[in-house]
Amino acid sequence: MSSMRNAVQRRNHKERAQPAHREKWGILEKHKDYSLRAKDYNEKKKRLKILREKAAERNPDEFSYSMLSSKTDKHGRKIQDRGNVSLSQDAVKLLKTQDAGYIRTVIQQTRRTREKMEQEYLLMNGGSVKVLGYENGAERGSHVIFAENTEEQRSLAGVHGKGRTISSDNDQMEQSTRKDFIHDSLDSSDRISPDPRQLMLKEAQAQQALRQDRAVRKLRKRGNETRQSKLSALKIREKELVATEEQLERQRARMSSSIGGINKAGVKWKIRERKR
Repeated sequence: MSSMRNAVQRRNHKERAQPAHREKWGILEKHKDYSLRAKDYNEKKKRLKILREKAAERNPDEFSYSMLSSKTDKHGRKIQDRGNVSLSQDAVKLLKTQDAGYIRTVIQQTRRTREKMEQEYLLMNGGSVKVLGYENGAERGSHVIFAENTEEQRSLAGVHGKGRTISSDNDQMEQSTRKDFIHDSLDSSDRISPDPRQLMLKEAQAQQALRQDRAVRKLRKRGNETRQSKLSALKIREKELVATEEQLERQRARMSSSIGGINKAGVKWKIRERKR
């Protein structure tokens, strides 16, 4: 019978909501909420009562030798020793050396990742890449400048001289597509009476090609934005790591008292340190 009683659909009893004229007071408090609030209130009340009794029965002349070694913070809380043993100066310098080596390794990895992503961004950003410093097939210098568009190529070419253009795969595909389109248009112009069905089919194919081209450009733009955001994050990370490495080097130099030197006038100088 119990299984049959559980199988029968029962009514869902809903809790009473806050009346409309009392909505400004918030959600209607239930009995379980009141119980929790009352329990918390009574506990705080008992704690305050105990503290009042301790303050009333306090002896101002009470003294213990542990009071000399114990310390309290600015809020009056007792500071206890956690049993941590302080490391020696040599151990701390060794640990800082290991930290500096790890940071240098991470800096190198971050720099390689950033350079690789920069090259990918330049190649995938569209347009051709201008390599300046070449003239008549012979290399004149090792300085390489990459231009992002045709106007920048012309401006750089006027300053640095002629160069050679390296086209990407996308440019070659666009040029081949453009040649095919011109060839098809010339073939269609030679005909005297083109078929309307073929014209409609070609128009539909052209529209589909335009849609595909638009989708590809949209994906390329989204990929470029993602690469740019990752590149900026890598640059910030590299800058922070370099600053951390410099800070560690300064700390190690202070610990070994190697910060200082002799200036051009022959005067010894040293960074002022805090007195211990």
